[in-house]
Amino acid sequence: MAQGARKAGGGLARPVQPSADLAAITGSAPLPRSQVVSKIWDHIRKNNLQNPQNKREILADDKLKKVFGGKDRVSMFEMNKHLSNHLK
Repeated sequence: MAQGARKAGGGLARPVQPSADLAAITGSAPLPRSQVVSKIWDHIRKNNLQNPQNKREILADDKLKKVFGGKDRVSMFEMNKHLSNHLK
């Protein structure tokens, strides 16, 4: 392999295993992190969970509360930190 070349499947493309709480939203199969985030956003949009006054804030439903450590609302940036705790 040439120097500086990288194998595909690292970083964001590497499949990660969602926790049971996260799997309630994304499904239990291992997914790349980008797909996990995409499925979370699908769930947020489908259930209208963005704060209308502040689109960067996510209002957690029961499923998301489990992922967000019991919080009612988190920012988009905070969401990624909480997701990390649910991916192996």
